[in-house]
Amino acid sequence: MTIRNLFHTPIFEGDLGDAALVEALLGMAHTLARDDRAGVRWSREHRYKGYTSYASLNDLPLRDPDAAALVKKLDRHVAAFAKACAFDLPKRLKCDSLWVNILKPGGMHSSHIHPHSVVSGTLYLDVPEGAGGLRFEDPRLPLMMAAPIRCGDAPEALRPHVTITPRPGMILLWESWLRHEVEAHGGKSERVSISFNYS
Repeated sequence: MTIRNLFHTPIFEGDLGDAALVEALLGMAHTLARDDRAGVRWSREHRYKGYTSYASLNDLPLRDPDAAALVKKLDRHVAAFAKACAFDLPKRLKCDSLWVNILKPGGMHSSHIHPHSVVSGTLYLDVPEGAGGLRFEDPRLPLMMAAPIRCGDAPEALRPHVTITPRPGMILLWESWLRHEVEAHGGKSERVSISFNYS
């Protein structure tokens, strides 16, 4: 018997490899959470449990040299991921948005995609014990109709959902159409990350 595994969905898992930059970005995130009044207001109005610069600051790499240094490092990781995905690109993908997320205990981010971009990702800066993981959904799930549930010990590639537990310095990349969610944060301190899109 031959089993062919088709329609691969790659997820890139890497490490920033720069503890000093992670620490500097963590300081930047906390400074923004204190000083970005528009972001604080947007987070409150949209019931985001914590702070995000998603809707308030769209030029972090121009404002902060540490954010600019991060983009240079991310460029290399994204280029490697694009090559692994066999993308036929006329030129390299470019970071077009980058934002800070500080999630308080009990916070989460419901299932979503990132329209109008090719690759999305997150760099984790501070991940307390019990913080929610990043949960990916099999993109075929809405089409499965009468498909049986999978066994509890099914291989990762056959599960309808896969959760990756983050750690400080971890970079995750995925194709932007892939539905994902941030699980509820059950830790006791803030979970801090930087998310981004490349197009």
